[in-house]
Amino acid sequence: MTVKLLQDKVILVTGAGRGVGREIALCAARNGAKVVVNDLGASLAGEGQDASPAQEVVDLIRADGGEGVINGDSVATAEGAKRMVDDAIANFGRIDGAVHSAGILRDVIFHRMTPEDFEAVLRVHLFGAFNVSHACAPHFKAQEGGAFVHMTSTSGLIGSFGQANYAAAKMGIVGLSRAISFDMAKFRVRSNCIAPHAFSRMIETIPGKDPEEQAREMEKRRTRTRADQIAPLAAFLCSDAAAGITGQIFGARGNEVYLYNQPRPIRTMHRDDGWTVEALAERLPNAWASAFTPAERTRDVIGWDPI
Repeated sequence: MTVKLLQDKVILVTGAGRGVGREIALCAARNGAKVVVNDLGASLAGEGQDASPAQEVVDLIRADGGEGVINGDSVATAEGAKRMVDDAIANFGRIDGAVHSAGILRDVIFHRMTPEDFEAVLRVHLFGAFNVSHACAPHFKAQEGGAFVHMTSTSGLIGSFGQANYAAAKMGIVGLSRAISFDMAKFRVRSNCIAPHAFSRMIETIPGKDPEEQAREMEKRRTRTRADQIAPLAAFLCSDAAAGITGQIFGARGNEVYLYNQPRPIRTMHRDDGWTVEALAERLPNAWASAFTPAERTRDVIGWDPI
């Protein structure tokens, strides 16, 4: 009998009631994991609470012969994240991996964005990534092993319109994940990011497109960029097969997976007597103009159709 890649591992998946998180939870269970299915059941804006989406996922896992438990706490608080991990320990005796997929959106052009819009999104995405990781960290350290998978986004990595809060949170997650990969490497703990492209309610509100263009985009994403195509990469990164992979940023779109580069210096200028404002104004614009990153959005950089 073939041993599954996640056999007997205990994986926490946040935001697992719908979309990408749901498919990751189901995929992890099919590959042998015992899954803590976390979902607050809130609206896309983070309002309300409904346990039925997470319960449905647990029911599907159990119907397929797997093991799963529901957790309805919020990732936005340290106490909620701790209860998620406590549920893993209480039900399954350990915690081996955490996939932070929970998210909300409050899309609005920057000059109209309120401090509340900004903070609410950071609380779920960035603070959520910290809270979940921090709650898992003592257990991973003690057992000398564990895996974090964080969801970033091309909205931060490349750029998007009307999503300053979301982009800031998603770039923050990249820095957090990279720092965790350094700090916990000696305990054989890994931390990686995925920038997913998949049809879900998280993309239906993206501004800047007319209704017909939006409808065409939605139909293409429904058929060519599905949430279940993201899940195998997340499950793989939680497995021992990914033991040597940490601190990386992956992408998944349709049947494609790819690796992102990370910021490194690409140009230098030296002046023996140092730089003045005038000297910089004289030299820098022309010297570096060809190397500046243009104001592109995701569709400009990843312009080919998914296969």
